Amino acid sequence: MPTNLAMEEFLPFFPLKLVVFPDEKLNLHVFEPRYKQLVSECVAEGKSFGVPVFDTGIMEFGSEMIVEKVVKAYPNGEMDIVARCTRVFELVTFQEMVAGKLYAGGKVTFIENNKNGEAAQWSRLKELAAQLVEILRMDHKLNVADLTEEYQLAHKLGLSLAQEYDMLQMENQSQRYEFLISHMERAIPFVKEMERAKERIQLNGHFQHIDPLKF
Repeated sequence: MPTNLAMEEFLPFFPLKLVVFPDEKLNLHVFEPRYKQLVSECVAEGKSFGVPVFDTGIMEFGSEMIVEKVVKAYPNGEMDIVARCTRVFELVTFQEMVAGKLYAGGKVTFIENNKNGEAAQWSRLKELAAQLVEILRMDHKLNVADLTEEYQLAHKLGLSLAQEYDMLQMENQSQRYEFLISHMERAIPFVKEMERAKERIQLNGHFQHIDPLKF
């Protein structure tokens, strides 16, 4: 289980069916009354808010967010904002509605983020990422040379919500490295075969140049 970093703190909650990793930015259009109230208070008071992962219900882990920018404020109170994840938290308590407020909230503890990955792991991770990018012809979307941390890869590699959620809980960078390496080592052979199948399908019905057999 993750190790708690500090004492319990209270956060207002903005549950979403997604995972936000540390330092990742999230663009949100805020339109529901409860979240307009939540974000307005966070902006006015300089407070953070929590994004617990929601799947079939509220999950145990989520991301602390700060509002970096209000891109647009609409006359009806709706907002376009840019928020950034600062830390990962574990839920301690959950209130469906905070007293006197429209939104949910609860107490959380923050978990460690140990930067203990090894250079050899990072090198292997980037090598596999480069292979996958080349197979999928994704170089216009992901420049592997510019990568500085594993979280930049997480949403690019086709992880499921459950896999991203598992990775969110990992305190140790070395564990996250191995998680992504294992995922790509399994995925690359499958993706190669899918790409070959696509090429065979595209050739179907077209004239093909085949050298005659020589005996």
